[in-house]
Amino acid sequence: MAVSKHEELRRILRSFGSCVVAYSGGVDSVLLAKVAHEVLGDRSLAAIADSPSLPRRELQEALELGVRFNFPVRVVHTREFENPEYLANPNNRCYFCKHELFTELIPLARSEGFAVVAYGENASDIGDHRPGAKAASEFEVRAPLKEAGLSKQEIRQLSAELGLPTSDKPQLACLSSRIPYGESVTPEKLRMIEEAEAFLRDSGFHDVRVRHHELKAGCLARIEAGRDELQQLLGLELFDRVSTRLRSLGYHHVTLDLEGYRRGSLNALVKTPR
Repeated sequence: MAVSKHEELRRILRSFGSCVVAYSGGVDSVLLAKVAHEVLGDRSLAAIADSPSLPRRELQEALELGVRFNFPVRVVHTREFENPEYLANPNNRCYFCKHELFTELIPLARSEGFAVVAYGENASDIGDHRPGAKAASEFEVRAPLKEAGLSKQEIRQLSAELGLPTSDKPQLACLSSRIPYGESVTPEKLRMIEEAEAFLRDSGFHDVRVRHHELKAGCLARIEAGRDELQQLLGLELFDRVSTRLRSLGYHHVTLDLEGYRRGSLNALVKTPR
């Protein structure tokens, strides 16, 4: 990665004077929070939104990273699950989530004297289906990684250079992203997904998703695993253990997607503007 992009990121953050970083514990926001703290010190704050869509394990790991790398993290409780538009799960669901997040962060920033709210959109996100970017634009939230021209690959490279353990962390969108658009989002569904994915990760899988589908008779878990991990799932003993565990969580059918994990597979039918 060109050193100039790292320096440009630092310059952009320095120009803010102070900022609140919308933090999730993922690859992008960890780097942003770390560099913001390096540049701005106590004039930066990472704020993580807690709701049923955030796995408990992810929240704990995000808080531990703040302690480990000495940047402050504030937990804010968002209320998107009180919004029927979010629960209906339209293809712009992320808009309502980010709108609720920024509704919390903008007043927090103003009341505590932070000049800017920033979030982790990067240059690789351009052209993807990202309704949350619309909410960010409406609230004038900045995207320093994108402004510095940093791609996802460059963010991972820079994270490794800075010693961040998230450099090779798989992308983990919120749990609601596992439910097809048009099927309602509920805390119970998210609990099932969270426990199913935790079991698979504890069984040794790195890139894995459990897609939750409602059927006329019960619900179906469609497992997406990394292409190089599919063979591992086909072992009869593990296959039986996975099926038994997911059935115990409430799934009536457990299937393996032979195409493997691919980012945003449920966006395939969503038309994005050209």
